[in-house]
Amino acid sequence: MAKNPLHCSFCGRSRDEVKILIAGQEGHICENCVEHAREIIEQELMVRDEKSSPSFKLTVKKPVEIKRFLDEYVIGQDDAKKVLAVAVYNHYKRLQQKVNEFATANNDVEIEKSNIIMVGETGTGKTLLAKSIARMLNVPFTIVDATVFTEAGYVGEDVESILTRLLQVCNYDITAAERGIVYIDEIDKIARKGDNPSITRDVSGEGVQQGMLKLLEGTDVLVPPQGGRKHPEQKLIKINTQNILFICGGAFDGIDKIIARRVQTNTIGFNVDKELQENMKKNLLRYITPQDLKAFGLIPELLGRLPVVTHLDPLDAATLRAILTDPKNALMKQYKKLFDLEGIHLEVEDEVLGFMVEKAVEYKLGARGLRSICEGILTDAMFELPSSKETSFTLTLEYAQRKFDKSKLSLLKVA
Repeated sequence: MAKNPLHCSFCGRSRDEVKILIAGQEGHICENCVEHAREIIEQELMVRDEKSSPSFKLTVKKPVEIKRFLDEYVIGQDDAKKVLAVAVYNHYKRLQQKVNEFATANNDVEIEKSNIIMVGETGTGKTLLAKSIARMLNVPFTIVDATVFTEAGYVGEDVESILTRLLQVCNYDITAAERGIVYIDEIDKIARKGDNPSITRDVSGEGVQQGMLKLLEGTDVLVPPQGGRKHPEQKLIKINTQNILFICGGAFDGIDKIIARRVQTNTIGFNVDKELQENMKKNLLRYITPQDLKAFGLIPELLGRLPVVTHLDPLDAATLRAILTDPKNALMKQYKKLFDLEGIHLEVEDEVLGFMVEKAVEYKLGARGLRSICEGILTDAMFELPSSKETSFTLTLEYAQRKFDKSKLSLLKVA
């Protein structure tokens, strides 16, 4: 009885007609069928990825459209919005340049990314800007807190865990993560303790800044997929950060004194324009430069990788009043929604809004302070009304003043 010659179980070719025949438990496969199978798998996975993550398909929004969207959620801060809109738009264009590299005419010019640093007092809207822009982006976006990072080898998180968060947002799609945007909040908390280089280890300050250097500029980083510390037996994921845009934000408390010394706001003499001097003092952050950030404690190498410096203006009474009522997620709209869920119609008198704004300006608490004041005034109403049969509640000035005077906020000392 003739022995059956070896052949491919898929295409039927004999051993002599192929170069390689791979043996299985009950059959064989040739190199041609392996190649076809690989192509089918790649096409199928590509289709599935497009269906499962349509939010990461690259679409360009013009800077004016981006700013218009931000205007719906954030009041004022036009300069910061314009800088953010341009940076995000240019980031899209960089990514499209990578995609369209077959257009060889412009291949000799490579657009570099422009990482941003935003400086503004607490409660002026830095984090809100980042969250609002995350709503509309078609690239992976994550917000991380710089305060948890320490130098490698110490208790805390490594800076590589920034990229772990980005990977988690896009379900571990490395290609999508490599064109994402990262907002690093509280960047001022990793400033070194003095302007002079430290002779001892500053593991949560200067050490973290040094760890971020190559991350911000662009390099291949080995990232632990579940976060935490690296260890030798752990499987690591390689991510290239060249096309990841980094936006940093911080309050930089006390930097206004550094700026004041530089711009000499306390000039003495007969020809000094006192009105100009007072206007400069009201918003010193508009004159901020990388030199001031260096004096605050950011190392020059890090500042070189954050070429765009922008500021957020302090909030005046008119802006705070608008924050209460105008944005899509305005505070008063949120409280009215809370009362609506209980079947109670909330009516707020105009004088009450003026009172809240007056107290927020007096205590210099910013937009977050408005929330604290609203809570202090409305807590009793939110406690009692759900158990009552009331269907409407009018917040009057007399009621607001009485409840505020009883709250802990009234004990704050005015700075």
